[in-house]
Amino acid sequence: MAGIHITDIELAINWWRERSPSPDGVTACPEVLALAEVYALMVYYREPEADEASMPARAREAWLSWYRTTPDAPCIAICSTAQGDPVCKGCGRTEGEVQHWPVLSPGEKRQVWRRITLQATAWRFNRYAERARAAHGADHPPVDSFPPHPGGPGA
Repeated sequence: MAGIHITDIELAINWWRERSPSPDGVTACPEVLALAEVYALMVYYREPEADEASMPARAREAWLSWYRTTPDAPCIAICSTAQGDPVCKGCGRTEGEVQHWPVLSPGEKRQVWRRITLQATAWRFNRYAERARAAHGADHPPVDSFPPHPGGPGA
């Protein structure tokens, strides 16, 4: 199984802290406590990743709740692997990652997201993002901001 990077644990903790704020400024919700235990052990043992398969059930479920709020695939519908490129110019995934994406675990998907984000060489992180910001003021415009597709629902 894949490792869940410490930054994803931090993101999940902060998501839960915002979603379920402390009523007294001291106590934390059960999800934050479960994730904080994993986080503390990672820091103590200087581990950058927690094993997805062996993560305690409460922490894993809290992490998965956050994970479900993230975009699933980095695809921007400009797949150059279909043209023979070993790495997609649009999203930065390898041909194998594109082909096997539906069967990757959440941890494996987050590992790919982390790598392509750190590399930041795909169009998703430069040309496409710049055009999206210019047109919509955000990297990923909301779906309802696009005109209906001819022949599709709502057309």
